[in-house]
Amino acid sequence: MTLDTAAPGSPERPGKPEISPSVEPPAADESAAEPTAAEPAESPESAEPAEPERTESEREAPTGSAWSRLRPLVLRTHFYAGLLVAPFILLAAVSGLLYALSFQAERIVYRDELTVPAGQRYEGTLPLADQIAAARNVRPDGTVVAVRPATGERDTTRVLMDAPGVPEGTTLAVFVDPHTGKVRGELPSYGSSGALPLRTWLDELHRDLRLGEFGRNYSELAASWLWVVALGGLALWIGRRRASRRDLFLPERGTKGRRRTLSWHGTVGVWAVLGLVVLSATGLTWSRYAGENIGAVQDQLGGSTPAVSATLGGGSGGGDGGHAGHGADHGGAYQGADIGIDRALESARAAGIDGPLSITLPAAGTGYVIKETDTAFPVRLDSVAVDPADGAIVDELRFADYPLLAKATRYGIDAHMGVLFGLANQLVLAALAAALILVILWGYRMWWQRRPTKGRALGGRPVPRGAWRKVPPVLLLPLAAAVVLVGWFVPLLGISLLVFLAVDLTLGAVARLRSRQAGV
Repeated sequence: MTLDTAAPGSPERPGKPEISPSVEPPAADESAAEPTAAEPAESPESAEPAEPERTESEREAPTGSAWSRLRPLVLRTHFYAGLLVAPFILLAAVSGLLYALSFQAERIVYRDELTVPAGQRYEGTLPLADQIAAARNVRPDGTVVAVRPATGERDTTRVLMDAPGVPEGTTLAVFVDPHTGKVRGELPSYGSSGALPLRTWLDELHRDLRLGEFGRNYSELAASWLWVVALGGLALWIGRRRASRRDLFLPERGTKGRRRTLSWHGTVGVWAVLGLVVLSATGLTWSRYAGENIGAVQDQLGGSTPAVSATLGGGSGGGDGGHAGHGADHGGAYQGADIGIDRALESARAAGIDGPLSITLPAAGTGYVIKETDTAFPVRLDSVAVDPADGAIVDELRFADYPLLAKATRYGIDAHMGVLFGLANQLVLAALAAALILVILWGYRMWWQRRPTKGRALGGRPVPRGAWRKVPPVLLLPLAAAVVLVGWFVPLLGISLLVFLAVDLTLGAVARLRSRQAGV
């Protein structure tokens, strides 16, 4: 992927648009506009020594081919996206890298809460009702809403509460030793993955820079352009002719200067492009504007994620409380007959619900909801609703019965979050984030290596304006229609593309004005 303009006349500081020369250069061979693997000799004052000319096999596609006409348009769009949007993508990559590493950091930072003391003898586990009672004794001001039983001998049980002072959108997790009933600590817990404060903070940094709804525009802009920059760069890299196929996937040997930077930039981008496109697509599902459009399409295609129904029928939940455990497990939110959480769990296990679980306690008019939470592939995400009056299964939902599109969405989101394949998933995310950071930095380095120097005109050899006029109508019309459609579906992409066009037209007008003034 090629981030820079391919123009030696790029600005001296990243973040400012290119300043056009007073007279725009003629549209010479378009291949000269791209940062090529080699450049002609430069003046003695040039900051970078001249590199040898390209061999014939390294030259671009023949002039007149469809790609040679489309390439300048791709390159110019790639430049503006790289120069103006890459800072947002870089922020997303850095915060994403930190988030990918937060899973393991969380196990270290909160080990006292997450695990029981080392060397402790395990003599069975207490009933969940007793563990809930222990949590409520510590936080009598809280209302128990859900429980996540311990999954291993050394793990603690999480009793989740609505409690005063807990940030909005989170619950208070009270960590209970399942063997002794001792409370190991309490922390705010966020989301379906049960993120604790460290991971929650990094998740918010990645999602909105901790700026709330306004900050979400940054991540949506980055996700909107990431796939465009990645695929555009891939096309530019593959479209180059090279002496050997090895140079497509591995850095060229024996190179130096900008050519070496370009080689690393392109080859690392090739290896990372598929993962980056997947991250872009899955990231957009959470976005504010494009996410709404994606959700609407998903609903129209019958691919929305189903949910188990816990609504109780007439008479259920309104008994006289004659069953054991009445009122003991749910802080008074449910006042009907209740067999208790342990017997409800037995009913769920008899229905095939097993493994890591989340148990939502009854509320007015609803029963227990017991869900599998094992997102590691192959996932276990079956769920059932249990009538608290008699333990009957009110409803059940198997992941195997999810619509195909809902399954794909689930897999994509979990992969983006780093929970689909556990540690391997998190390492892949970290590697992709690191690769994206390097590709961006190499792109800016190439741009800096081609900066104006004492012996070069300010404009250098920029990609000529009006590149769209060189695209044959048979390609231009479908391309324009696709751009309009994508820009409507992904609004921040469309809006920013119009901004790039406005900047380009303004710079062109300034260049023409200077040209007329110079001719006076």
